[in-house]
Amino acid sequence: MAGYWLMKTEPDTFSVDDLVAAGTAGTCWEGVRNYQVRNMLRDNFAIGDWALIYHSSCTEPGIYGSMRVIRDGYPDYFAWDPESQYFDPRSNSDNPRWYMVDVTIDRKFRQPVLLTKLRETVPLKDMQVLRRGNRLSVTPVTRKQWDTIFVLANLHATGTKRTARN
Repeated sequence: MAGYWLMKTEPDTFSVDDLVAAGTAGTCWEGVRNYQVRNMLRDNFAIGDWALIYHSSCTEPGIYGSMRVIRDGYPDYFAWDPESQYFDPRSNSDNPRWYMVDVTIDRKFRQPVLLTKLRETVPLKDMQVLRRGNRLSVTPVTRKQWDTIFVLANLHATGTKRTARN
């Protein structure tokens, strides 16, 4: 059974448009430096899981699209590269400290589901991303929340028997 996630990114670093540009080959979701999120990427993500791409720290924060996990969690090798902004001298291939997954675009929403809309939608009131003080860049999403977001985006939800593309 597929899992459902919300993954935050700053669009000036990596946006839904960058994910679209990566094409069907997808890209790695690197640079996570939080132990709780690291554990999720390492232990809970699986090929076939679904994720929402959420733009944060921008003029209009919100959900801009959906993506699919195409590779289980594996060591974030950027942590071993002294030239990388994600370098961590305490991490190495024998004892990796950080993990990442590979994702590919499912769809870019024609209209994003903005944070203001998420906050005013009653079935989403318990979403972890909406909780005061939440700083996690990756959070689980329930199936009901997933379906509600696709209704707000005026789309049929992926990850269901309804696979019609709008």
